[in-house]
Amino acid sequence: MAANQALLVTAMAVMMAVLLGIVCPRVDAQSFAPAPAPTSDGTSIDQGIAYALMIGALLLTYLIHPLDAFPYGLF
Repeated sequence: MAANQALLVTAMAVMMAVLLGIVCPRVDAQSFAPAPAPTSDGTSIDQGIAYALMIGALLLTYLIHPLDAFPYGLF
């Protein structure tokens, strides 16, 4: 008898969960707002990467150039 009663309680709990799962989302159903337009199309990111690479090349040039312009032939 206890097994039948436990089965009945479990079945009722499952039915209530299914019923609430169906009804609750519909209580305050609202449509989602449209996604905002992108603020950047990626060109500003590409430009930033290009500037960083140019600065790196400039620094590398200034680091290598003194070795070429060194007045004493040590190397």
